[in-house]
Amino acid sequence: MIEPAEVSVFDRAGGLPAFVALVDAFYGRVERDALLRPMYPEDLEPGKEGLALFLAQYWGGGELYSATRGHPRLRLRHAPFPITPEAALRWAELMGASVVEQGFAEEVEQALLSYVARATPTLINQLPDEVRGVADR
Repeated sequence: MIEPAEVSVFDRAGGLPAFVALVDAFYGRVERDALLRPMYPEDLEPGKEGLALFLAQYWGGGELYSATRGHPRLRLRHAPFPITPEAALRWAELMGASVVEQGFAEEVEQALLSYVARATPTLINQLPDEVRGVADR
């Protein structure tokens, strides 16, 4: 008996157009956010495309990101930006709201929200001064 192939989150979400819509919603929030907007370049379009391709690839859409931009190297690509715990939390809030806004099927929404929760701490690359000073004591 042949087992049916597992359907990817990419396919269940609606393919690349669904991830483009998700990223559009997220970047719309970023444009209005006093904390995150200064961390983004003036032209948001290249970043929007990159994030949509990355998420689509991550969720089973094939080598969409890697084919055009190489290995994601997320830590390296985000290193120039001072991502504090507050900024990472704001990212999570905006991305989470954008996910919910899409009206995905429950299992897709939960998978995406779980990813946001797991990814958020990994974004942090700058600790507040009071935390950095702990090691100096």
